[in-house]
Amino acid sequence: MRAMILAAGLGYRMRPLTLKIPKPMLPIAGKPLLQHHIERLASVGIRELIINTHWLAHIIEDYFKTGETFGVSIMWSKESQLLDTGGAVVAALPLLGTAPFLLLNGDIWTDYPLERLIENGLGNDLDAHIVLVDNPNHNLTGDFLLSRRKVKLLNPDISFGHTFAGLSVWRPEIFASFVAKNEAFPLKNILNQIIKLERVTGELYSGDWCDIGDLSRYKQLLTQI
Repeated sequence: MRAMILAAGLGYRMRPLTLKIPKPMLPIAGKPLLQHHIERLASVGIRELIINTHWLAHIIEDYFKTGETFGVSIMWSKESQLLDTGGAVVAALPLLGTAPFLLLNGDIWTDYPLERLIENGLGNDLDAHIVLVDNPNHNLTGDFLLSRRKVKLLNPDISFGHTFAGLSVWRPEIFASFVAKNEAFPLKNILNQIIKLERVTGELYSGDWCDIGDLSRYKQLLTQI
């Protein structure tokens, strides 16, 4: 299985730290956040990685290069303009191959056992499997409902759901119809479509997880590591 790490964001809410350092390179426990992700993927046998870059891309690429030093092989998907999470995957399709791949947000911190995603894989009747967590303070309504492992769309008027953790497994072919558009769009646009077709399963994870979305969350995380 290959993995893609999303690492192209501007990190606006992390400024001034991210004026000169891309968010995936911010230090946590003595090394860049992105390095933690790469080493964890390598430890469970995922060594073919695709990483998208945009903001201060040279800093990330110069540090990791081909990935050999870290026990992996890195292919870079360089975005001249930001493509958001869904558009980033579409742009990287030529590098992702034809088998299901793991997708990981580069700005999360978690102890989720990545080997679980490898072992479970995807059934023939599924297009994606996503990890959900209890809603943090910045997303109290949640993103999706979970019912007997099937992911359902959220109706915020009548229900509260769970938050997408930024960890998932996907079939690459479901992105193919978006290739010609070459546009920026969020991953949730595709998720909403295939959830309606009942082709997405999920699981609720109760371990450590943090979306390092702004400066206050980053500083809080540093006090807990």
